Amino acid sequence: MSEYRVNHEPVFMLASSPWRESSLWVEAFSRRYGRVALLARSARKRQSELRGVLVPFVPVSVSWYGSQELKTLHRAEWIGGWRQPQGRALFGGLYVNELVLKLTAREDPMPELYDALAEVMKAVCCEADHVADLRRFEWKLLTALGVAPDLHTDGEGREIQSSARYCIRPEEAVMPVGRECVLPSETVIVADGQSLIDLQTGSFGSVQSLQDALKITRLLTGSLLPEGVKSRQVLEQIRQFDRRAT
Repeated sequence: MSEYRVNHEPVFMLASSPWRESSLWVEAFSRRYGRVALLARSARKRQSELRGVLVPFVPVSVSWYGSQELKTLHRAEWIGGWRQPQGRALFGGLYVNELVLKLTAREDPMPELYDALAEVMKAVCCEADHVADLRRFEWKLLTALGVAPDLHTDGEGREIQSSARYCIRPEEAVMPVGRECVLPSETVIVADGQSLIDLQTGSFGSVQSLQDALKITRLLTGSLLPEGVKSRQVLEQIRQFDRRAT
């Protein structure tokens, strides 16, 4: 990062951890500078003005300085906009933050990803049904990272047909179902062309296309995160407990 001091930059807090006696190490995603590491000095002290400001899921305006990888947080102000997520929606917010934290590089500007992050966080916090918003965000993230396959044409250069069936593999072009791709597996997803068109446009016309979108984005993110996504694992454990309890 060339600037020594940055003022009033909108960010989302992704994660924080204690640093020494009273400070916080904060990972934030900013609109103009990408993911940044910030040291919030004395932020854990009871009288600190930062205690109620450095919260996740809502946009915050921050100022920082420093030429090293770990910057010093100078000021933070709550921008406002929406409430914190409630109930199961909390896991949606944690899931999004975990993906951004693990899959983005530090100080790699991605303003389009910041905008997508703002959209999905607003939906997670304010909308009862935000499943489609999560799928749209996952696809925008994969696209921004350069790992999403082209869903306009297949690997043979032909336009995706809504009535056809296609195979999706990580790091490969989408291919029509054939002898080499008949059944889905842990490394292959088979989906209708309409589901691919819906995923590419972000407009899901059926439950099936949403289900296929989940399978596709989970396959692709899973190839990037072989250790798994902790927030997703915790939510699945809670669901299993609920099923046993009933």
